[in-house]
Parts: sequence; structure tokens; C-alpha cells
Amino acid sequence: MRIGILGLGRIGAFHAETLSRLDAVESLVVTDPFADAAKAAAEKFGAEFATVVDSPEALLAAGVDGIVVAAATDAHPALILAGVEAGVPVFCEKPVARTMSEGVDVLKAVRGSGVPIQIGYNRRFDAGFAAARAAVRAGELGALHTVRSTTLDPAPPPAAYVAASGGIFRDCSVHDFDIIRWVTGREVTEVYAVGGNRGADYIKEAGDADTTGAILTLDDGTIAVVSNSRHNARGYDVRMELHGFTDSIAVGLDDKLPLRSVEPGVTFPGGTPHDFFMDRFTDAYRAELSAFTEVVAGTRPSPCTVEDALEAGWIAEACTLSLHEHRPVTIAEVRQA
Repeated sequence: MRIGILGLGRIGAFHAETLSRLDAVESLVVTDPFADAAKAAAEKFGAEFATVVDSPEALLAAGVDGIVVAAATDAHPALILAGVEAGVPVFCEKPVARTMSEGVDVLKAVRGSGVPIQIGYNRRFDAGFAAARAAVRAGELGALHTVRSTTLDPAPPPAAYVAASGGIFRDCSVHDFDIIRWVTGREVTEVYAVGGNRGADYIKEAGDADTTGAILTLDDGTIAVVSNSRHNARGYDVRMELHGFTDSIAVGLDDKLPLRSVEPGVTFPGGTPHDFFMDRFTDAYRAELSAFTEVVAGTRPSPCTVEDALEAGWIAEACTLSLHEHRPVTIAEVRQA
């Protein structure tokens, strides 16, 4: 099949590399507002495999079977809608849109179109998280009482990214929110969030926090604790713990875990710590894009719909409001029709 890629920045170039190694993908059509980025992709993969065009319109007219949207967030809604209007299956990196209001507009516009849309929440394709979901669904843990989800970045993103990201809950914690819903099969009803700033000054100046904690109440009474930080010098730390009345399990408890034990005689973990999300989730990204080729082929439904993505977004909205107003916030309070 022929896949189009819109946007060849860091994640777009990474997706292009991943797609080039999938047996189902025969060729790429690529475009980026910065011509040098598109040219670099063409040179890397060769003109026989990657064709460069100068606009999204030209890309959609080039006979693509599916498109991967890896452009800037502000461009997501228009590119999703362009793909749907052309009848071409769409993979779009999260979020659906810069604001939830725009995301709701996208949902209304594509609902009933029959064109599949997959939103990029890669943790759903990680082997550990998939095993955790299977264990929960099989009842191996009994009823859950506590979930802990952690995302700690090794260093903060650039100031320009922070200023436009919408805040740590919307651009980072949202991965934890999505995976909590996916693994547990439950919905969040209420949140309480706190945050602090003891690191880069530009994060505080942008009105954001660099380290946050959130307590989520799920609809069956389970408590989920989410921890996030822009500063984790030892490496990129993504984990989940699930505690039930029968058993407890963990995701991310491997030899590359970026923690150092001070217990006498303990040498675990002894591997080189994960240093970035592309290192931690290389296999998950491959599985995610492999799934998209199946969506394009019509052999499976979208594994992460626009509706799914918006549910995680509402949790982020509630946490952002809770942080600023220092109070519990229900999802019903922030949700738009």
C-alpha cells in the first residue's frame, strides 16, 4: 500500500522510518512546509520509495491508501478532515486538536463518515500494557482498588513547545489518562490535581507546572494516582502499577528502569536506563503503525478512535482546572456536548 506522511519533524521522520520497514508498505508520499525536511526524507529512502510533493492537496491526489498526520497540532483538524473528505483512512498523532472545542467539532464533522480514523496513543500497543489489560479483563487481580501511572521525562521540552502545548496535563499526562482508561476499562469521574515548579523558569513563566500529581476517581471507586515531571535526570520513566484484592502487577519494571536501588546487595535494575520515548516505545510504535496498515486494508477497526482521544482530553481539561483552582473537578463539569 501507498502511505502519505504529512509533517516530517521529529515524530514524522520517525514514523517514516518505521513505515519503511513494514512489509505492507510499498511506497511513501511525503510533504512538509519546510522543503528541506521533505527532501531529506526522499534522499534517505530513495526516489523509488518516497515521493515528495509540495502540499497536502497534492499528497491526497497522489493515490495514497492512507495518511499519517504528524504535522503541528494546530494543523491536525484540517488535515484529518481533508483525509476524511477524500475517503482516505487517517492516522493522526495526538491530540485531535489544540483545544477540546476544536476536537468536538472534528468529531461532529467525521461522525458517520465511514472513514476510519486512528489517533496515536502508542502505549496501547506496548506489550507490557497489553498484558496488564489482559490480566485485568481476565479477572486475575480481582477487583482493583489502586492504580499508579507514571511518566517522567529526562529533561523539559523547549520553551517554545511549552508555551504552545496547553500544559503538562494536555501534552504529557494525557498518555497516562488514556492508558488508565484502556487498561482498566473504566471511566474517570472526578480529579484533584496539584503541581509545582522547582526546575526550568520558563515553564512557570508559561503558567504551567513542571511536576504534577493527580488523583483520579474511577467510576467503580478505584483510585488512580498519576505522577508526572519534566525533570528526571536518570532517564525516561514510564510505569504502571495495578493493585487488586487478589494480585498486583507492574508495567515497566524491567532492567532499563531509570531508578537506583539503595537496598544492600540489590543490583536490579542494572541495565542502561531508557533515555527517551522513542527508545522506550520503539516496538509499540511499530505495532501501532502495523495496526494502521490493517485499518487501511479494512481488516480491523480503528484501535483508538477520535472519541477515545477526546475522553482522555476531558480528563486533562479537568486536571488543568483543578490545578489552577485548587479543588476537585468532575469530568461532567468540563465536558462539552
